[in-house]
Amino acid sequence: MSDSRIEKDSLGEVKVPANALWGAQTQRAVDNFPVSGQPMPPGFIKAVVLIKKAAAETNNRLNLLDSERYTAIADACDRILEDGMDDQFPVDRYQTGSGTSTNMNVNEVIAHLASTDELEVDPNDHVNMSQSSNDVIPTAIHVSAVIALQKDLLPALTQLEGAIYERENHLTNQVKTGRTHLMDAMPVTLGQELRTWREQLEGAGRRLEQAGEELLAVPQGGTAVGTGVNADSKFGGEVSKTLHELTGFRFREMEHKFVGQSAVDAAVNYSAQLRGLAIVLMKIANDLRWMNSGPIHGLAEISLPALQPGSSIMPGKVNPVIPESVAMVSAQVMGLDSAVAIAGQSGNFQLNVMLPLVGANLLDMTGLLARSADMLGQKAIAGFTVNEDTLNEAVGKNPVLVTALNPEIGYAKAAEIAKEAYASGRSIMEVAEEKSGLSRKQLEKLLDPLDLTKGGLKS
Repeated sequence: MSDSRIEKDSLGEVKVPANALWGAQTQRAVDNFPVSGQPMPPGFIKAVVLIKKAAAETNNRLNLLDSERYTAIADACDRILEDGMDDQFPVDRYQTGSGTSTNMNVNEVIAHLASTDELEVDPNDHVNMSQSSNDVIPTAIHVSAVIALQKDLLPALTQLEGAIYERENHLTNQVKTGRTHLMDAMPVTLGQELRTWREQLEGAGRRLEQAGEELLAVPQGGTAVGTGVNADSKFGGEVSKTLHELTGFRFREMEHKFVGQSAVDAAVNYSAQLRGLAIVLMKIANDLRWMNSGPIHGLAEISLPALQPGSSIMPGKVNPVIPESVAMVSAQVMGLDSAVAIAGQSGNFQLNVMLPLVGANLLDMTGLLARSADMLGQKAIAGFTVNEDTLNEAVGKNPVLVTALNPEIGYAKAAEIAKEAYASGRSIMEVAEEKSGLSRKQLEKLLDPLDLTKGGLKS
């Protein structure tokens, strides 16, 4: 048996692997773009398949596609959605800027699965009916991003926020030295520090949800340039309704479809919010690394779980591997966002020509962030231990506590006391009792570290 077969398209004959479900146009793309070895993400292919199923149902309702072919196409789509068939979608993500190769890859696989000896289903005439790559691919960018956001990223963020909240509640009275410019500052509680992280994450999540709302508007029905030629005027609206039924998300027809095909503004905005979350995760990761530093000559405020040996040459060394991984993911997401921003500028006249890059990057970013958030919550936040003695000793020796005496003795006198405490290594309490003119009882009230974390005037 031959290991290949001959397929034809408008340019002529092409050899295709015998067991491949794709046809000539997909094979040409495979041959033309041996670039990265990275096909479009499975989530993106799933979105295109959902669009094909919704389009077939709509065309059937509009009496444009016969019921037999509609049923065959819908069944083929269901097979792909159920089984994945990732190996049947090999086209590199760095391909034609419209994503036509991926659109035709999906069309050809569906047509192959739907066709029988008695029924011919054509990838262009039937599967791609009332569509072009120029509205399918922009719509798939939105559909795939919304699904990934709602099913992967937001649940992972909720899990991370919950892990932080649980630790935060148990650390409301654990005082530590605050730091500004990486230098000792007034005391805070560890609970306040963790609450800051949690509220940052909640804010990032809200902004992502708002960006996701904008992605629910899709340009399907605009076909080649946004005018809708070769599609029934009801097609876009009906496809959007069917996508809602298939996914549970309220996709809606974009009123002026040109804006969804010549530009990717909503995707650029969503990418920017993913970058915003990456910035939050980078901040949390770096705070954890600093707090864990040591254990002898660093801050050593907390101890992260020991997950693996840290050095191939230094026995006993354990590194903060989870925060380091999260920090690298954050850096990668920021880079991918920069690429999306550049791609957003490539909307020449009626079509953006970096659509596959945008679609792939959004899913890569979303997946990286979702998995990192889940990992951070389970393997770092939930398991770190607090070195209470270290924290309490550092707070007690912190000369910056003298700030609380400013309203009583003035800045200059307080600075003099702090300077002597630094120079002598004595506590602020001891030096202030000698030089401030305040009683021990007054000083204990004014310099109580936990009370200082609650703000206000202490006199």
